[in-house]
Amino acid sequence: MAYRSGYDALQVTDRATGRITTIRTVKKPLTASYASWSRDAKRVALTVEQKVRGAWQVLGFTVVDVAARRARTVRVAGLSRKAGFWWSPDGNLVSRHGAGLRVYRPSDGKVLRTLAGAGLPTGPEDAYSPSGRRLATWCPARFKEQLCLVDPATGAIARRVAARPEAVFGWWDESHLIAVTAHGRAYRLAVIDFSGKVTRVLAGVPAATWRADLWLSFARTRAKTS
Repeated sequence: MAYRSGYDALQVTDRATGRITTIRTVKKPLTASYASWSRDAKRVALTVEQKVRGAWQVLGFTVVDVAARRARTVRVAGLSRKAGFWWSPDGNLVSRHGAGLRVYRPSDGKVLRTLAGAGLPTGPEDAYSPSGRRLATWCPARFKEQLCLVDPATGAIARRVAARPEAVFGWWDESHLIAVTAHGRAYRLAVIDFSGKVTRVLAGVPAATWRADLWLSFARTRAKTS
């Protein structure tokens, strides 16, 4: 970890100009990482950790106001070592909690609701559908299916998908997911529907590339209208 004047920092790059803005976040020995952008592109959520007896412990989150170049850190009690914060479409923060999820208010870390038994978020990209009406999770152990679709308002599992992807990289559209699936001795990045069927292959992925911890990110763009 490279601290600047005793602080961790977030660097934000303006894609149009290439200009880099550095925003100070947490003080050493804390770290703030695993950036998640809010859907309005105004804020970044970071997961705050500290090494305790040789292992990293999650302590809370930092919310960065990009325009104001300001960061605010909130500590949350009782988090697991595997907790990590990311935005929900309605502007709250979500983290894994037990075998499910918990939703927090970003201003003070107050628990807003707990989705117990909903399964863990797929990640590493946004697990919410574009509309926010569905949430992709890894199904709880009580189901034979691996991939579940959850109603975020109630935590109820609305549908189970007959697919066993290696990873899910977010949503293609409201009724399709982007997944890495086994294909022969290698893998492929593909679009799958809710039946688990591959409807479009985006790229082939050699086995060695996948084993090297491949990470992909997708930018959603609006179609131009005439």
